[in-house]
Amino acid sequence: MKGSATADVQRLLVIRLSALGDVIHTIPAVVALQRALPAADIAWVVEAPYVELVEKVARVRAIPVSMKRWGRDLVGSRGDLVRTIRTLRSHTHGHTTVDFQGLVKSAALGVLAGGRRRFGFDAGAIREKFALLFINERVDVDTSGHVIEWNLALAKGIAPIERDVAVDFSPFVAEDAPHLAPLRDRVVLLPGAGKANKLWPVERFRELASRIGSSALAVWGPGEEDLARGVDCEVAPPTSLRELAFVLAHARLVVGADTGPLHLAAALHTPLVALFGPTNPRRNGPWGQGAHCISRFDRDRHMASIEVDEVMAMMETLQR
Repeated sequence: MKGSATADVQRLLVIRLSALGDVIHTIPAVVALQRALPAADIAWVVEAPYVELVEKVARVRAIPVSMKRWGRDLVGSRGDLVRTIRTLRSHTHGHTTVDFQGLVKSAALGVLAGGRRRFGFDAGAIREKFALLFINERVDVDTSGHVIEWNLALAKGIAPIERDVAVDFSPFVAEDAPHLAPLRDRVVLLPGAGKANKLWPVERFRELASRIGSSALAVWGPGEEDLARGVDCEVAPPTSLRELAFVLAHARLVVGADTGPLHLAAALHTPLVALFGPTNPRRNGPWGQGAHCISRFDRDRHMASIEVDEVMAMMETLQR
């Protein structure tokens, strides 16, 4: 079954649990749904670290979940799980859910929330085929484009949305961060990545930092501090996500791999150089700055084959 545009959505539960980059790539579709369904009550079920991002940028109510913790300790988390399901049901009231994640766990939440109409990707785009069992409104999307376009196409299965959606991410930037003021106008380096095969070798970052000079700043997230210190340049202090947004928003330039902070920088319209190896930049590249990718996806897919000279050349082009 393919989803079709509808105007009878009174309550809508959006499901996209994580991670940072994926949440960022879902926000335009949710904003488009808000505009197309002004009378609908829309909420978003998301992992707790991204609640502020959803509420400040997408401007919908966020319902936090802790799927990873529940998976580690289902018995100990039983009470929290039951309360969360009650919250989801109280919002949905048997109306509509839309799963932008395409996993069994996300699609199952639509069923647990009591949604009668459960929208999701069809077999050509859904990540885990078994999740199709929980989707009763399957939307066909063109998988040759960017994932933001996938999400907009899925949203269009629910309502007649606008194709071009401008989203303002600036409300997420920390407003009062005087301790971060010295970190303005820096060349921000993002040595971390969610998977090892997405990492550009730290020695390449080290050489890049040496060539950049005193404006280089290594920024890091959970578990990445040692990696950042290995770049051998100034290292940013620990930051919250909103403080990270401040640093990225005020950066002169950002260099990093396919990782959440890179996509946050793109959403904030900060010039960047994106380094892609195993992932397809046509699907996952920095939105609006696809031309600023140095990619090995169509070659060997190895991050180590990206040379420092290539990165410097791209940086020089962007800073002219």
